[in-house]
Amino acid sequence: MRPDVTKIQFWANRERGILNPTIFSKEARELSRTLSGQKGNKRTQLRKFYDEVLRLEQDAKKTPEEKWPNILARLHLLIPKAAYAQGRELVSPEFVKFIQNSVEEVKTPQNLAVFANLFEAFMGFYKMDRPRD
Repeated sequence: MRPDVTKIQFWANRERGILNPTIFSKEARELSRTLSGQKGNKRTQLRKFYDEVLRLEQDAKKTPEEKWPNILARLHLLIPKAAYAQGRELVSPEFVKFIQNSVEEVKTPQNLAVFANLFEAFMGFYKMDRPRD
């Protein structure tokens, strides 16, 4: 059985702060290959989610640590937004799983930065895998 490409491990060792060394290459590439072949998942829709993750990452950088739960709550809002987009057939169920799995990995601003970088790598591969949208 093929592993779930929507569930990406951010860390090789979370406690020591060691990233999964292939998160931005191999895992992002495999996710792109999977999602680019599915109905929906137009780049403009995916870009809206990517832009929101970037906004939240920037907000987290300039927000005091005690306000982090507010950023995290806004991040979790991406899950129902993705579900709504799926209901309108704008994104695939696998994209929703990617958003949900990634959001659930985020516990700290550092995790959010990793998610933003992963999403950036994915978007780069997606442009190559689905050049016309």
